[in-house]
Amino acid sequence: MSKNKVTREEALAFHLNPSPGKFEVTATVPMTTQRDLSLAYSPGVAVPCEEIARNPETAYDYTTKGNLVAVISNGTAVLGLGNLGALASKPVMEGKSVLFKRFADVNSIDLELDTEDPEAFINAVKLMGPTFGGINLEDIKAPECFIIEQRLKEEMDIPVFHDDQHGTAVICAAGLINALHISGKKIEDVKIVLNGAGAAGIACIELLKSMGARHENCIVCDTKGVIYQGRTEGMNQWKSAHAVKTDLRTLEEAMKGADVFLGVSVKGAVTPEMVAAMADDPVIFAMANPDPEITPEEAQAVRADAIVATGRSDYPNQVNNVLGFPYLFRGALDIHARAINDEMKIACAEALAELAREDVPDEVAMAYGRKLSFGRDYIIPTPFDPRLIYRIPPAVAKAGMDTGAARRPIVDMEAYELSLKSRMDPTASILRGIHARAKAAQARMIFAEGDDPRVLRAAVQYQRSGLGKALVVGRENDVKEKLEAAGMADAYRELEIVNAANTRYLDQYKDFLYQRLQRKGMDRHDIHRLAARDRHVFSALMLAHGHGDGLVTGATRKSAHVLELINHVFDANAEKGAAGVTALLRNGKIVLIADTLVHEWPETEDLANIAERAAGVARHMGLEPRVAFVSFSTFGYPRSERAEKMHLAPAVLEKRGVDFEFEGEMTVDVALNPKSAEAYPFSRLTGPANILVVPARHSASISVKLMQEMGGATVIGPILTGVDQSIQICSTNMTETDILNMAVLAACKVG
Repeated sequence: MSKNKVTREEALAFHLNPSPGKFEVTATVPMTTQRDLSLAYSPGVAVPCEEIARNPETAYDYTTKGNLVAVISNGTAVLGLGNLGALASKPVMEGKSVLFKRFADVNSIDLELDTEDPEAFINAVKLMGPTFGGINLEDIKAPECFIIEQRLKEEMDIPVFHDDQHGTAVICAAGLINALHISGKKIEDVKIVLNGAGAAGIACIELLKSMGARHENCIVCDTKGVIYQGRTEGMNQWKSAHAVKTDLRTLEEAMKGADVFLGVSVKGAVTPEMVAAMADDPVIFAMANPDPEITPEEAQAVRADAIVATGRSDYPNQVNNVLGFPYLFRGALDIHARAINDEMKIACAEALAELAREDVPDEVAMAYGRKLSFGRDYIIPTPFDPRLIYRIPPAVAKAGMDTGAARRPIVDMEAYELSLKSRMDPTASILRGIHARAKAAQARMIFAEGDDPRVLRAAVQYQRSGLGKALVVGRENDVKEKLEAAGMADAYRELEIVNAANTRYLDQYKDFLYQRLQRKGMDRHDIHRLAARDRHVFSALMLAHGHGDGLVTGATRKSAHVLELINHVFDANAEKGAAGVTALLRNGKIVLIADTLVHEWPETEDLANIAERAAGVARHMGLEPRVAFVSFSTFGYPRSERAEKMHLAPAVLEKRGVDFEFEGEMTVDVALNPKSAEAYPFSRLTGPANILVVPARHSASISVKLMQEMGGATVIGPILTGVDQSIQICSTNMTETDILNMAVLAACKVG
């Protein structure tokens, strides 16, 4: 798998734009009228206050407590960067909050406590207990993290979970279950060596012991060697609990005959010689970040039978905490748990292990660019497996109920699983699937406007994200200056810069263009000016001759003008069946609107063509098309000459025998709102429409802009479809991320 390069400038820009930080807080209730205010605040708010005072459990019913987790740190152990302090830890804690929401729909607030005093930290968290349904501790150095977590677990009645410890332990346990399954060994029989006796290491070995590993078979090492009974140097009570009676003193000695190595230490701690000395089918979890104790290549060079996992995404078997903590908390919150106990953690590990042994959905394999199936290179599920949300929380919830940790047990587990499936935003998987297909395609993408900094940044991101090769049309000196001004001078050597002056194909391009335009009033001088001086035409000629696989243009000129220029090279017009489709993403829903680019005033046959083009785009995006021809009237009322074509268009599709659902004409609410649609039981649509075909381009533009500005929808497009080659035309107001999205669409030929 490719190693994506992230520069300092890109990371800072990501956290700065479109607004500082990574999330915002939004209201879930209307706050528009005086009555709304009266219900949300005084006097209406007094009623739930009184209810909660009478019965504290109802706080889970009337407030956000039941789906709210605090991510809390003092910044004393930030990533691998050390003690950066509370304020500098905030980007990490915000990121953790975003992961909670993205993967398990858990609301989360980050809190950075400016103290290194464990007692002050403990008191602060305890006092905030009524606010939250759970506490996720993060990036707190050892041994204080042990003290803080233990005290808070004893003194609070909600789950307290230090993810650096237990998150790593759970995923490690899941991987080990499957590694031992493959090697035919039992956990109670294997010799386990742990290197790194900090928070994560201690948690790993404790969880494995609770799963059946024998104390005497577990050798723990730190920077001073083996932790043995009688050792005094560098010891504390947490290390002492894992001291064994042994003559072994070094990691090298401990590794002889070991079945399992767990590393949460430093790069290079394990040598090939140590691996060679291990037992048959050795299991090596080298989890140091960013560089493992030994790389999979180094380990497997001396032991082809080794099963290796790391903490990195560019190797198989990634031990990634995001597989654990969102789903542990989801299950715990849904039973109003008092704690996350060992049984719940083990249930999470076992459910993850079981999932990895099942067939992997195609969309997951596509996202990783390879076929995934249970075996030595796939013992842990991938973070983007859509089944995680409805497989892991139920297992955690059941274990919590079985062990008495639940305040409110789940009665109907099947209904619970269905509710989990519906919680997640389907648009995220759609966009991820498009990116995955683009990465698999490895398209050579032509970026026509190399004089625009947004386009250059998008081109750099396209290439550095491993999506393919970026071909930038522009003058070398101009591109170099603009990259330097954008803080990306090093990218100049990575990009391929193309222009009429440095290509050997210009005469070939001009001959091709002359053949197309000689009977349209163009002479050789006109052709030269177009081919050699207009970047849009030059880029289109590159694409037409196979010197690129896709084209992105239009960020600096009006789309109508760019489309006119593209038509010199391709038949991207209404007569030839081209159309523009714009995707709107909002609140977990995706709706396509057409035509937003090509047809000014489509007639009945054109509308049917547009519907077919839009249905093709929908299927490329993983949607089953449901087309609605929308107007201000519904099924003939009120009658209007302007609505007549929308009324007749479905009959054209019916005659063609298309293989997707369609209906019309209808108003937008009937198309999208199931309750409004109930008044028309004869409708052929089995659910809300996901494609709206509108009467004219002006109404399409108004609809899209209104949703973008007033509704806050994310807009992708317009997507040009119905052209022989993959071309996407941007809007002049697009950001670099928007331009990159258009390149991704072009790469996987969504049009």
